[in-house]
Amino acid sequence: MMMTLNLHNELSEVKRLAEWVETLGETLGLNPSAVFQLNLALEEAVVNVIDYAYPGKTGMPITLTAEDSAEALTFILTDDGLPFDPTSAADPDISLDADERPVGGLGVFLVKQIMKSVAYERADNHNILTMVFDKGAQTA
Repeated sequence: MMMTLNLHNELSEVKRLAEWVETLGETLGLNPSAVFQLNLALEEAVVNVIDYAYPGKTGMPITLTAEDSAEALTFILTDDGLPFDPTSAADPDISLDADERPVGGLGVFLVKQIMKSVAYERADNHNILTMVFDKGAQTA
């Protein structure tokens, strides 16, 4: 099964994303914890695109596709904004107090913690972020 959500780079779209994740979870019989984790990770990834991919522009396209298999859910986030590889960002030092850490990087770190794997490629002027969620014991 494949589901696709077409968004624009506007923060109001985060609500549509959450509803889509909720529907996906219901369709696949995922437990509430898995749906919460997916929503958290996907919101972080999408908000990064909204905030940084299209400086000074609104209404620009963002596509999120989910592909289901027996073991995993694969999410492909695509935009044609500025090139950015979130997987190249160093993980923040979470042992430091919050006020001692530099700003940024926690969202990408969170995505990496929730997803089994995160991969980036730039192809045909598109950012393509592939995130794999291990369903494991997550189904109800």
